[in-house]
Amino acid sequence: MRDDGGARPGPTAQPVPARPGPTAQPVPARPGPTAQPVAAPPGQPPPTSTIEAATATARQLVTALVARGVRDVVLAPGSRSAPLAYAVRAAETAGWLRLHVRIDERVAGFVGLGLSRAGALEAGGAPGRPVAVVTTSGTAVANLHPAVLEAAHAGLPLVVISADRPHEMRGTGANQTTDQVGIFGAAVRYAVDLPAGAPGGPLLDQIVTRALAAAQGLRSNDPGPVHLNVALRDPLAPAAVWRPGPPPAARRVVAPPAPPAPELLPAGPRTVVVAGDGAGPAARELAEAAAWPLLAEPTSGARAGANAIGPYRLLLAEPALGGAVERVVVVGHPTLSRPVSTLLGRPDVEVVVVAPGGTWPDVAGTAARVVAAVAPPAQPTAGSAAWLRRWQTAGAAAQDALDQEIARPGRPLDGLLLARHVARAAAHAGGPGVLMAGSSNTVRDLDLVAAPWDPARQPAAVANRGLAGIDGTIATATGLALGLGRPVRAVMGDLTFLHDAGALLRGTLEDEVDLQVVVLNDGGGGIFATLEHGAPERVEQFERIFGTPQQADLAALAVAYGARHTSVDDAGQLRTVLAEPVRGRSVVEVPVSRADLRARRAALADAVREAVSDALRGSV
Repeated sequence: MRDDGGARPGPTAQPVPARPGPTAQPVPARPGPTAQPVAAPPGQPPPTSTIEAATATARQLVTALVARGVRDVVLAPGSRSAPLAYAVRAAETAGWLRLHVRIDERVAGFVGLGLSRAGALEAGGAPGRPVAVVTTSGTAVANLHPAVLEAAHAGLPLVVISADRPHEMRGTGANQTTDQVGIFGAAVRYAVDLPAGAPGGPLLDQIVTRALAAAQGLRSNDPGPVHLNVALRDPLAPAAVWRPGPPPAARRVVAPPAPPAPELLPAGPRTVVVAGDGAGPAARELAEAAAWPLLAEPTSGARAGANAIGPYRLLLAEPALGGAVERVVVVGHPTLSRPVSTLLGRPDVEVVVVAPGGTWPDVAGTAARVVAAVAPPAQPTAGSAAWLRRWQTAGAAAQDALDQEIARPGRPLDGLLLARHVARAAAHAGGPGVLMAGSSNTVRDLDLVAAPWDPARQPAAVANRGLAGIDGTIATATGLALGLGRPVRAVMGDLTFLHDAGALLRGTLEDEVDLQVVVLNDGGGGIFATLEHGAPERVEQFERIFGTPQQADLAALAVAYGARHTSVDDAGQLRTVLAEPVRGRSVVEVPVSRADLRARRAALADAVREAVSDALRGSV
């Protein structure tokens, strides 16, 4: 939210030269309104010649967005964006769309991201629904950059609409005026600078058509964020209220791309399927059809069924398992595991990347083929069946060793035990069924200890893994709850929580959500203790520059934002809390210690390694 007050200098400066790219050219300024507003035809904005230019632009823009599929708009209010706010509010009143108001632009961007992700979940992994986020000018636009970057790397159609000063006011020192043209750089799939008073009609409709087609990847098969920078000239408040009629007729100008023809994978090489973030159920179906082991991250949408190997990352160092892999089929965006990265970087392994469009994951540059889709061999071979059994035997032994160690009497509550209970509760009948994981230790703990789910009860597990930042985790979960209309459980560390605590705030006129935020509070950055920075020889520097200890009162913070707070001290309390229905906004704090975290994880890995070695010897 921004206050756009302040003196506005007259149009004495020359317009800033237009940037290259798909930018509409400035047109001469129109005079102020000289006629009285007239009533709009049903479902259409009034003729532009009879109302304020900024109001006419805003109303036609909202009409065009709704006609092209936008059903949710997130607004962070400001004065320069007032014409857009009035138009969106009128459209909501008419039943055209849902409006969500947030005072913090960074929160607003991630709420929009969560709403878009909700569409992807409902569609079974297809690109999410287009969601518009409206801000005023100045730093308001810059605060959307983290959400825009995440949308760019996650392939989500976020439509940013930023209000701007007219061209004659740019570069003059006018209040809250900066260079907003191209502010998101290469992150957006399409960007346009619409001058104040520019002609509407077919020109504006075409701009919106191109923007929404780019956002949804209808021509490129590479969905992502787009940016419409809309200059608006005073007066900014409409003289009359817009009362839209029925929603505008749907416009489907650009046809979606046809499904790609799958490439047949020959039988023979010892193959594993690596399912990264967003891979979807197709990865599981491929592995099961070909009798291949499935190494699926918890947010892949594929971590289910008999072929899924839960603690796979602890098995990749075994010569008879990871060392014997000859081919890897990569689906989705794998980012969690260094052992997987090592596997994909091996020169003796054939890497087949399945990417329907846009860029593809190939960090080590070892991809032998990049294809849009694959088909399994017509018939699994006897060798494939034996290969799968070897992985299943080792996976079961590793899972048993993990469960025994985690459930050992007297073991203190920690991240692994939390992850185990959360994974089980997410799939339990009556549970929320939607799980949002923070991008730090939380999602890695789930990856390590969450047993593969039953396909019939597999929860929708998501995380912001496009750039794997901790930004906007609570806000994204809020958008998920708003978009799905279902309870959501979000699990994260204390630093991730504190980074986005403001997203707990709900305006008194905004919809309530059923959102439970489970916070593993270890008083700092525990993940770094498991990396090279936590090595014993670096202990003197670690705590200040990586551990970042904190003693924030999470209970007071939650209550201040209107959320209930519960503190959990043992596994029994944790199970009880997770079994209760998720209603309204609540914070469940799980205080733990990160002392000796590195040593405890190393001992756990040793126990698993021994159990796997015994199991493999017994299966020979």
